[in-house]
Amino acid sequence: MTSEVKIEADSNDVTEHPHDDQPRPYLCTVCDKWFARKADLKRHRQIHTGDRLHSCTQCEKRFTTEHYLRQHMNVHSSKYKCTECGKCFSSNQNITVHRRIHSGEKPFECTVCSKRFIQSGDLARHSRIHREEKPHKCPTCDKAFGESGNLTKHMRVHTGDKPYKCSLCDKSFSRFCHMQRHKRHVHSNKRTHQCLYCGKMFKCLHVLKRHVYTHTGAKPYSCSYCSECFTQQNQLKAHLLKSHNEGTWFTCHICQKKFSRSGSLKKHLLRHASVKPYVCYECSNSFCTEFEMKSHQLKHSDYKLWFMW
Repeated sequence: MTSEVKIEADSNDVTEHPHDDQPRPYLCTVCDKWFARKADLKRHRQIHTGDRLHSCTQCEKRFTTEHYLRQHMNVHSSKYKCTECGKCFSSNQNITVHRRIHSGEKPFECTVCSKRFIQSGDLARHSRIHREEKPHKCPTCDKAFGESGNLTKHMRVHTGDKPYKCSLCDKSFSRFCHMQRHKRHVHSNKRTHQCLYCGKMFKCLHVLKRHVYTHTGAKPYSCSYCSECFTQQNQLKAHLLKSHNEGTWFTCHICQKKFSRSGSLKKHLLRHASVKPYVCYECSNSFCTEFEMKSHQLKHSDYKLWFMW
């Protein structure tokens, strides 16, 4: 465990947080995030240990400390609710940062390339591009990461560890977000996120966000090397890999086809194995990918009444 570093807060430290006039002298040496109090830094560092012992009884999310769990419960009480899009947050600080998405405010500027960011953490991660810094290295395959949390998640590729188990079936997942996505897509037809432009309903907030870009024309993901912008993060990753050799190709060991994402390779391998894990609820036909299953389900007339992209 790395120890915290305390330095004297000068004017540069304060101006990095223009919405908070409180000095932040405590630095997390893992993710470069600054804190005003030593206790806040100590609590934050538990994020990097990977231990999440405190569970929410309403959504099954798990947290490193009881403090973060209590803060999270504000999401369910709608205490901090965005009046623009209806999304709820755990703290006033989080909703303040979120509102910058609607206002377009980006107070944190890179001193090297002048690119601007909504959060100081985003700027800190971006700065590693210029420093070519990836201090966290996998001991198995030598792949390097800018943050320890990403290394922890990556290590599960080698260990096969899947600590997140679905409470509705026996399937387990290496990441909590993957388990939550599985429950929404496989076990629930509930759609709670509505587009303010056209009224369409979606299961996932991130799918709604991508859909909204079709109305606004926004391309929030920009390349750090050139002026290209994209509506989806995976499009940016593919661009970085293809045009700037930034990233890793995932190669099929059977046909040598290359993919920019490990998830795409996994779906591709299902075709070689003739595995079809996605089953239509209407006619029991099975498919290799979830996209193929959903496209098929649109053929069922009753399904069209509620199924929306």
